[in-house]
Amino acid sequence: MQYKLIAIEGNIGAGKTTLSKMLAQKYGARLILEQFAENPFLPKFYENPKENAFPLELFFMAERFQQLKEKIPAADIFQQAIISDYMFTKSLIFAKVTLEEDTYQLYSRLFHIINPTLPQPDLIVYLYAPVEQLQANIKQRGRSYEQNISNDYLEILHKTYMNYFKQMPSLRILIVDINNADYAHDKNVFEQFHALLDIDYPKGISWRKLV
Repeated sequence: MQYKLIAIEGNIGAGKTTLSKMLAQKYGARLILEQFAENPFLPKFYENPKENAFPLELFFMAERFQQLKEKIPAADIFQQAIISDYMFTKSLIFAKVTLEEDTYQLYSRLFHIINPTLPQPDLIVYLYAPVEQLQANIKQRGRSYEQNISNDYLEILHKTYMNYFKQMPSLRILIVDINNADYAHDKNVFEQFHALLDIDYPKGISWRKLV
């Protein structure tokens, strides 16, 4: 594998955690999984987004920062490969969607104060799947508070990710089209996926499709 620190990203229901676990096992990498279930504002947010968006995003940012600080000591980053099922910038991307503009500006100031203190991924892998596939995955995993997520919300999240990636030419970003690609159960598809991590990508956005 070419990279020491890989962040697996994607929309809600894209399969980030499943893939991260499989890749970490394949490569003997250290695995970092987001503890989203510990956020007490998450169910409240889906019931009343406007009232609970700021505490939701602030809690997520604090938890992600603390976890990454603890799990990625600077001295160890070149010793063992690390795979995370999120990147810290996810905080800013979701906040851009969920917060009002004035509140987002405050949130953004806080984010940009602490972001430089964290190691940045060597490679960001974004899992692209159409909304219909995301919704099917969301229903299958059965988290009650997610069952009313709208197609529009998923579309806006995807567009916000893409806009962010286009503005960050200094990052190495691999967008993988996983439409109808069942890497969780098809060994050949998973072999295709982990082979992608052996490629030396240029900075900027690269696209690949699993078949």
